[in-house]
Amino acid sequence: MARSVNKVILIGNLGKDPELRYTSSGVAVATFSVATNEQWKDPDGNPQEKTEWHNIVAWRKLAEICGEYLKKGGKIYLEGRLQYRTYDDKNGVKRYVTEIVMDQMVMLDSRGGSQSSSSMEQSAPPAQQEGGEKSDDLPF
Repeated sequence: MARSVNKVILIGNLGKDPELRYTSSGVAVATFSVATNEQWKDPDGNPQEKTEWHNIVAWRKLAEICGEYLKKGGKIYLEGRLQYRTYDDKNGVKRYVTEIVMDQMVMLDSRGGSQSSSSMEQSAPPAQQEGGEKSDDLPF
């Protein structure tokens, strides 16, 4: 049987500080937006730019980390999956939402100092130099 993939990878800037809430059962959830930019030149050679806004949701410990460390304007690398959902607003109108459920992230701005959280910390073994020595001088 064929396997399917639902994977999103973004690098962008936070549009606002994360909003951290807790469900009635005490589970942390953080929501925020991330902007990504696309740049190109039109046929006349004029630079053009388009910004896309993405709704991000983080759960549990990752949500608490987002609430504590992420700030508006900060640069972030994130991985997650696309999720579509609907709800009825106050007037009974059905609303459709597209969001990215984040499961990994790395803070890229100097305030975060490229700190990582979630499973990113466990995803790769330490870098090795020739001769099998560990290198702490690598920039990543």
